[in-house]
Amino acid sequence: MRTLKELDARGKRVLVRVDFNVPLKDGEVADDTRIRASLPTIEHLLNQNAAVVLMSHLGRPKGVDPKYRLRPVAFRLEELLRQPVHYVPFPPGSDEAYEAVQNFGPGTVTLLENVRFEPGETKNDPELARRYARLGEAFVLDAFGSAHREHASVVGVARLLPSYAGLLFEKEVRALSKLLSGYERPYAVVLGGAKVSDKIGVIKSLLKRADKLLVGGAMAFTFIKAKGGEVGDSLVEEDKLDLARELLAEAEALGKPLLLPVDVVAAPEIRPDAPREVVPADGIPKGLKGLDIGPETRERFKAALEGSKTVFWNGPMGVFEVPPFDEGTLAVARAIAGLEGAYTVVGGGDSVAAVNKLGLADAFSHVSTGGGASLEFLEKGTLPGIEVLGGLP
Repeated sequence: MRTLKELDARGKRVLVRVDFNVPLKDGEVADDTRIRASLPTIEHLLNQNAAVVLMSHLGRPKGVDPKYRLRPVAFRLEELLRQPVHYVPFPPGSDEAYEAVQNFGPGTVTLLENVRFEPGETKNDPELARRYARLGEAFVLDAFGSAHREHASVVGVARLLPSYAGLLFEKEVRALSKLLSGYERPYAVVLGGAKVSDKIGVIKSLLKRADKLLVGGAMAFTFIKAKGGEVGDSLVEEDKLDLARELLAEAEALGKPLLLPVDVVAAPEIRPDAPREVVPADGIPKGLKGLDIGPETRERFKAALEGSKTVFWNGPMGVFEVPPFDEGTLAVARAIAGLEGAYTVVGGGDSVAAVNKLGLADAFSHVSTGGGASLEFLEKGTLPGIEVLGGLP
């Protein structure tokens, strides 16, 4: 994988694909974690007196949508860099964007408009990639969170310019590679979130490597129902019950414990003030839905994690965004953060949010900026964005 260390950026215009897909609230950036993560790459290029041209997506707009403009991101980036950031309000493949970029020389930072305003972006349109390539003399891919997508601003343009991995991208690949080989045992994997279908590939891949798998979140109910449990009105993927049985059988055949919740916090609806009760995970009454792992499960998961030397965690244990159904996720975050001498990696929006909420980011070996990308990397051992830069380091 070609890295930033191999790029002589002095005086060059360098196009950088960053991941500024951040939450906005009232026209301002609500969480700048991803912007901060990109600063080392931007500052490295500025130190070489490059003209830095940044491109990113934001949300999933259908065409040009004022809600998804990157202007608020430009303001926040300006504050963090403590230097002007030139925001270009035209679609990044347009002639207007090209002409605007020509006005800014070495030592400047320009932020282009949302690449998803371009209809050809997600289709990896070759003509759009060519129009992006006009914007720089070299390309740096620093958006690890988008590295699993074959989009024009990720792989299309990388094929047309001398291309390199940014500092964040390289850090992510090296950190996640340690979960695939050379890891210390015991190795525990904690998975949560809503759907088994999102995690099938990674479950199969990690079952071969990990010593134990802990499953929480709504995806646990598909497994519990597959084993014959009663899950009330909990979220279940009915069409994935057979698959869940297969995965349970595979874990058993490999002699790997696949731990499911034994109790859950259940309520009739997802509301902070909804009446809630702790019930057995396989005996949830009709009219109630499991919304978080229960106190006994939290203790069991904590005990199962003790002594682990490698841990990967992706996905919340409950409806994290609606307290008090965040308590199970926070308990898991504390348990992993408290492991001494372990290599610990967390990825995925809600899991990372839990770690940040508790101020525990520094207690983890690596906090990944890529949820879907980290899962796909652990499933396949590579990503389109890695391949286009020459493969694994």
